[in-house]
Amino acid sequence: MIARIFPLLLAAVLTSTVSAWATDPAIQALARDVVGVGQGVYVVAEDGTVLASEAADRAVHPASVTKIATSLALLQRLGPDYRFTTRLLATGSIEAGVLRGDLIVDAGNDPFLVDEGAALILRRLHELGIRSVTGGLAVRGALVFDWERDPAGTRFARALGGNLGTVWRDDDGWPPLRDAKLEFGRPAAKRETTGGTLLLTYRSPPLLAILKALNGYSNNVFHFASDTIGGPPAVAKATAAAVPPDYADEIVIDNGAGGGTVNRLSPRVAVATIDALRRELGRLGRDLTAVLPVSGIDPGTLRERLLAPPAGRGIVVGKTGTYGSEGACGLAGALRTTRHGIVTFAVLNRRVAVPEARRRQNAFVEKLAAALGAEPWTYTAPAAPAFGQALIE
Repeated sequence: MIARIFPLLLAAVLTSTVSAWATDPAIQALARDVVGVGQGVYVVAEDGTVLASEAADRAVHPASVTKIATSLALLQRLGPDYRFTTRLLATGSIEAGVLRGDLIVDAGNDPFLVDEGAALILRRLHELGIRSVTGGLAVRGALVFDWERDPAGTRFARALGGNLGTVWRDDDGWPPLRDAKLEFGRPAAKRETTGGTLLLTYRSPPLLAILKALNGYSNNVFHFASDTIGGPPAVAKATAAAVPPDYADEIVIDNGAGGGTVNRLSPRVAVATIDALRRELGRLGRDLTAVLPVSGIDPGTLRERLLAPPAGRGIVVGKTGTYGSEGACGLAGALRTTRHGIVTFAVLNRRVAVPEARRRQNAFVEKLAAALGAEPWTYTAPAAPAFGQALIE
């Protein structure tokens, strides 16, 4: 009896497994022929059907595709409306335009504090009547300025001193600061400071707007941003929690931006992470276009890619990744299709020259879009840069 039943049970299990992991022969052939045998490709339909799988469980250097995982972790931990806060305080009185003491920056690890923010801060300091500081600029907390760590405030002090560079100007012409600056009594220095009278509070644009802007240009300040939630270990933990348990060994993250030589993700982890990000955004009534760039529309790394027919402008929302010295080049994202709903994909090339890897990625995704009946994302680009959403109090 057992001998007769066992083959039937085995056949049922195998049929179930094959059905769950069946690939579309045409898409599978496309992955191998266009991207290459042994190159990482994973394509999944909205209902979970795997359409193509090539070296999908091999963890390789993902380069800036890592930023998808960091975006998910930040969004989960901080929420879409979170604003990084930077406070400025004075250690002395203000008399006749002079702050008699030090200017203190109580920093909150804002990854989006750049010249435009410094211009707003400088304008407010002028409104408070401050033109010079007898002391210097002191920092407490984690200060990031113009995409780099600035522990002593040297770069930030230089900006407040009038070295603002070219800043974005809106219809109101802000900031009218061509000649505005602060004079400091001595160079910025790292000093222990306590107390101080609050002068102003600068709040960054909301996290959702920051993620959108940083992902567009693939800014490596993502690595510093991850420190707000515990650094790369926290990103790796959030990623592992968002994907199937048997994918855990395919995740290594020691740089939240995708730099360095250690990071590793498999194509199927990249796809599962995008899907987790899509679900997280869905709970907020948003979609992937809220945090990832749209091809041919948003400024940055996808602006000039995937424009050829039959794909065309707006067909992909996703993330690029390139780390030439590590032989890494990737493209991961999603398509809106008539055949399979939202189709998520990842192409992680390894040991292929970057120009050739990008050519293969473009060709594959364009053919994939045509085969699945992909349509452009319903999307309108932001009318103004994210900087304009900052607040100052």
